Amino acid sequence: MARNKANTVLLARFSAIGDVAMTVPVIYSACRTYPEVRFVMVTKPFMTSIFVNKPENLTVVGFDVKDAYSGIGGIRRMVAELVGNYNPGKFIDLHNVLRTRMMSLFLRLRGVTAVHLLKPRAKRKELTRQSGKQLVELPSQRSLYRDAFSAAGFAVQPHFDGLYGTHGAAPVTDFESITAPKPSGWKWIGIAPFAAHQGKIYPTDMMHDVVAILAREPRTHIFLFGGGGAEREVLEAWAAEFPACTSLAGKKYGFAAELALMNHLDAMLSMDSGNMHLAAIAGTKVVSIWGATHPFAGFTPWRCEPQLLIQQPLDCRPCSVFGNAPCRKGNYECLRSIAPQRVADKVIQSIK
Repeated sequence: MARNKANTVLLARFSAIGDVAMTVPVIYSACRTYPEVRFVMVTKPFMTSIFVNKPENLTVVGFDVKDAYSGIGGIRRMVAELVGNYNPGKFIDLHNVLRTRMMSLFLRLRGVTAVHLLKPRAKRKELTRQSGKQLVELPSQRSLYRDAFSAAGFAVQPHFDGLYGTHGAAPVTDFESITAPKPSGWKWIGIAPFAAHQGKIYPTDMMHDVVAILAREPRTHIFLFGGGGAEREVLEAWAAEFPACTSLAGKKYGFAAELALMNHLDAMLSMDSGNMHLAAIAGTKVVSIWGATHPFAGFTPWRCEPQLLIQQPLDCRPCSVFGNAPCRKGNYECLRSIAPQRVADKVIQSIK
């Protein structure tokens, strides 16, 4: 599978689902801007299926960097395989962490040029510090990805209209394992109430009230998105309580099926989370709740509609870029001060 070194570019982004999902609009646009170049995206194995309807000149490969390819030895073997299979001439590091910097080191030793994503760490600290906070909007993560491509010599033009933009709506057969097609005249709402950190999660008792309000809407069905364990228990309990709800939590339908379903939703209610970004690239209208984090940090969803961002203007916000800092007040006022009726009203308005 060796290719022309000058026409093959290696990309890498590991970490969270949302971070990888945010690469999609930029990578697809780069592929369509430079159809003569072969782009090879490296990520975690389970994230490869996010890249639905990918351009012909994009190859996506997964490496288990937590196990089979962990440590310096694992990174060295991964680089050797990538060079042997694809013969890249350039490497664009879309992550800029120790692992991808080690990748770039080994690639440089093999004659591959490397460019790294530049993170605005100092500006993010100014945005989240307790005193003297500088509430200034930072560049979006997607624009930082584009800057990395530009630094590598690829000025990316926007050529992305959602995962199904050039294919029409996702085929209903792609999500038939989850549900039957939407009945005529009905509205479908997705709700993804969880996130990686407490500072980004709307309180469960209050989200229950939101679900109760939306479940009373006529000809409306709600799909609950979540993971296993405690999330599955909560969402299955809601589905049992409200006949208008279906829980997908822990069912492991896969990204392809869930993205196709998201494409048929009228709106997705989410936190600042991976599901927010997945729904956005699927072409779905996203209503999002922001607590400890803030849209100004640069992680808004693709084609964000500002009026659909729900947040409280508190002096202490944002206190964290990723939502993992403990609440300085101890009560998560940023989330608990948002009334369930306000959230439900915003969703209802968005689908009408």
